[in-house]
Amino acid sequence: MSTLDQSYVTKGSWRPDLFKGKVAFVTGGAGSICRVQTEALILLGANAAIVGRNKEKTDAAAKELEALRPGAKVVSLPNIDVRDVKQLTAAANKAVEELGRIDFVIAGAAGNFLSDFTHLSSNAFASVVNIDLIGSFNTVKACFDQLKKNKGAIIFVSATLHYYGIPFQIHVGAAKAGVDALSNALATELGPLGIRSNCIAPGPIAETEGMKRLAPGVIDQVAARVPVQRLGTKQDIADATVYLFSPAGSYVNGEILVVDGGAWHIGQGIGNTDYPVTLKKVQDGKHSYRL
Repeated sequence: MSTLDQSYVTKGSWRPDLFKGKVAFVTGGAGSICRVQTEALILLGANAAIVGRNKEKTDAAAKELEALRPGAKVVSLPNIDVRDVKQLTAAANKAVEELGRIDFVIAGAAGNFLSDFTHLSSNAFASVVNIDLIGSFNTVKACFDQLKKNKGAIIFVSATLHYYGIPFQIHVGAAKAGVDALSNALATELGPLGIRSNCIAPGPIAETEGMKRLAPGVIDQVAARVPVQRLGTKQDIADATVYLFSPAGSYVNGEILVVDGGAWHIGQGIGNTDYPVTLKKVQDGKHSYRL
């Protein structure tokens, strides 16, 4: 089910048809955050191609996204592993074949789970880095010709985990730190070609798969530790996305836009509320955050 509807246009901050004629290519487009980013772009006039691993989920999401706006076109690109640049290149070519172009790229495919260092295998660490970081690189690589041709823009979905040490998130923190560095380097390299590259770093966002998996039973406590005293909404991320892709953000390049209500400044994170007591229990095998 879609999060946004036509009221996003009629009652929101953005003018209708802001992205008319534009096309977005989105990895992770059937997920929580990347899906609502795609919804906003479609409602404001864009067409989209969404990339996913699961065919049933990706196909269903594409149909629901297409129903958001009369005349919208959304291409489902399932069974794609972002770790394989050849698969992503074929997906990008299919998107251009169906939709004519690619203007915006959202690299949002990601993997995550909770594990402390002593229980985290090298393969598990590599898997997250390969999906989050290598997958992001591959996404831009696959879309580069179109981005160059259309003077497009890139948004990487990052995080705030690497701004400080969060227990049980070593793998994701390392991967997202790499994503930030990738975006910053691309901003300088591709800027002269007319391509902008930025990151959005969401904080704790309500009703997302991440919050359900990473903060089960403690969501109220997480919200209480956010300075603005609430969890973020998926629309908060959608609005940040629209801003960065819109003419209003045309001079924003190489930026990491944190959307977290100020949470990272106070050490928001799983395991931090009772640090180091719970960490010691996990290391001693007396407690587990693993799912």
